[in-house]
Amino acid sequence: MSRREIGVALLGCGVVGSQVVRLLDAQAGDLAARVGAPVRLHGVAVRRPHRHPDVPAELLTTDATALVERADVDVVIEVIGGIEPARRLLSAALSAGKAVVTANKTLLAEHGAEIFAAADASGADLYFEAAVAGAIPLLRPLRESLAGDRITRITGIVNGTTNFILSRMDASGTGYAEALEEASRLGYAEADPTADVDGFDAAAKAAILASLAFHTRITAADVYREGISDVTAADIVAARQLGRVVKLLAICERVAGPEGEESVSARVYPAMIPRSHPLAGVGDAFNAVFVEADAAGQLMFYGRGAGGAPTASAVLGDLVAVARNLVAGGRGPRESAYAELPVTPMGQTPTCYHVSLDVADRAGVLAAVAQVFAEHDVSIAAVRQEGRGTDASLVIVTHAAPDAALRGTVDKLARLDSVREVASVMRVENES
Repeated sequence: MSRREIGVALLGCGVVGSQVVRLLDAQAGDLAARVGAPVRLHGVAVRRPHRHPDVPAELLTTDATALVERADVDVVIEVIGGIEPARRLLSAALSAGKAVVTANKTLLAEHGAEIFAAADASGADLYFEAAVAGAIPLLRPLRESLAGDRITRITGIVNGTTNFILSRMDASGTGYAEALEEASRLGYAEADPTADVDGFDAAAKAAILASLAFHTRITAADVYREGISDVTAADIVAARQLGRVVKLLAICERVAGPEGEESVSARVYPAMIPRSHPLAGVGDAFNAVFVEADAAGQLMFYGRGAGGAPTASAVLGDLVAVARNLVAGGRGPRESAYAELPVTPMGQTPTCYHVSLDVADRAGVLAAVAQVFAEHDVSIAAVRQEGRGTDASLVIVTHAAPDAALRGTVDKLARLDSVREVASVMRVENES
């Protein structure tokens, strides 16, 4: 053994942190054997020590800065979340040459460049598998296993709360409000579910995925975002009639320009996907990510995307990796942002729409609607009329077109005299 032990500091002891403490104790012998040196927890930084009776009192401290600065700490694990004080503490740890393991998607999505720069300057390891999709081994395959391949597209269900809500709406026919209430009652939704249902959580994860996949710095601000609060039971029914299901998707892909130049599109929104797609069967609070690459083809990563024990599993996997590097005198992968691809604005991103219109049932209506699509250079893939008289409706699915053109089409349709209401608009994935 080249090291007597690996000293660990833990910042935060909530749902995930408490499981990290438990696993470090329960698996101490195995961890030492896998690493090549004992892994010893030297302290746990919390705000209110009395709330953690299961943690030995001598490990608890309210002084996170002093804990990070301890000479016997080699690895800092951060599961506090949010920007501050995590940003300050991790920057200090990395600047001091201490390895960092973090589950903080928000920090990485908004200030990743700063954190990576601190790691590169000191030569310290920075691992963050738990930041996206919980226990699912996903980020390390993107950083390492697929490093020799060219990833073209990632499509993921990366938020368990919204997936549970949409799965319940599809299975039982309930509305959004009822499904959200059930998610809250079962503990899948936070007291304030805004970050989940409005897509902020998924957007942060999409930024991390796009950065790794396309070797380009992508921030949360670069990700187009829509949530699921406007998804109705009627949307779910319409999707079912088309042999589809509605999912909140994080989509990251290479977009080819007219001259062959490439850019990156990163976006989060609810969309209809075919029930034959591998992601369609991902139910309840599970996560799954579908990766497409030139050489590897199509890959699927599936599992529990949240929860104390699953996320702690990913944290400990990273801890073993950085501890092995410390023992062997090696280093993990650095940030790879050499490509510096531009980000495609949502308006220029090709998408497909499903549009449902309440219309007057009279001659010429379809022609007037088709004319609006033609004016915006949007091709119609399929059209269906439902009902007659005052209950008449047109359901239209488009071919791919720039999102701005599709949005402009919908806006003008809403102003037609023959259109009483644009009842539903939703993007459709996996259409030509």
